[in-house]
Amino acid sequence: MSKRARICIILGSVLLCAALGLTLLNLWADMSAGSAAGDVLRELSDAIPSESEDTPDYLLDPHMEMPTVEIDGVAYIGALYIPSLELELPVAADWSYPQLRQSPCRYVGSAYLDGFVICGHNYGSHFGDLKTLQGGDEVIFTDADGNVFRYNVALIEELRPTAVEEMTVGNWDLSLFTCTVGGRSRVTVRCIKCA
Repeated sequence: MSKRARICIILGSVLLCAALGLTLLNLWADMSAGSAAGDVLRELSDAIPSESEDTPDYLLDPHMEMPTVEIDGVAYIGALYIPSLELELPVAADWSYPQLRQSPCRYVGSAYLDGFVICGHNYGSHFGDLKTLQGGDEVIFTDADGNVFRYNVALIEELRPTAVEEMTVGNWDLSLFTCTVGGRSRVTVRCIKCA
């Protein structure tokens, strides 16, 4: 065997090991994120009161700040439930890249007004399966005061990663988004409130 062939075999082996290591690291990050989100969701569920019969504050003042529950130093505005994906996750009040590793985050807006946008990582335990949603699928958001907001999926689209304005404008009551594998685009789920 020539020296060149041996170098190619060694280099190929190193690259295969690196790819395997990266895959294992991504799987570990996904499992850790799912576990962390589950822990927060349990605490958040205990802190969110049952839906009240009283007139909700947000109906009197839809421009009010969304209430939060603080868990381990992070403010959460509520929980998101997507029945068809059997997915329930806490939603952090403010987004940041480190927080996205733990839970989906409010990108902009409020459940009380149109234009509520939630972003999440494409982990399998988070928003990785958004692309499988179908028109009419239900999405439920419960805020920190126990108010429940029901939506139906109206449109699923892919946007460029830099399409911030397209993400945040339009006549959508709720938008959910995550990056595709490799980050070349954003899977975006547009939802309308149920009547």
